[in-house]
Amino acid sequence: MNILEAEIILDYEEAEIAEAVAKAVSPDNFKTPRGLSIKTTWRKEKVLTKIKCKRKLSTFIATIDDLLFCISTAEKTLRIAKKLK
Repeated sequence: MNILEAEIILDYEEAEIAEAVAKAVSPDNFKTPRGLSIKTTWRKEKVLTKIKCKRKLSTFIATIDDLLFCISTAEKTLRIAKKLK
């Protein structure tokens, strides 16, 4: 069985933003079907996500798409929250 793997690294200007984004998507670390794992962490200004998939290519692509959508939503929310301060 093939294992599909991806590592996504996002770099932010501030460590606080990286932490907030990582925490916003980290619940995905626990809600995955069998054969799929997602681990998101942060270090300083970087958000690191590792994805391993023993399922179909379509599942792998959909997982990456969903993750990037969630990250984009978190970033937009942070920008709006910053404007409200």
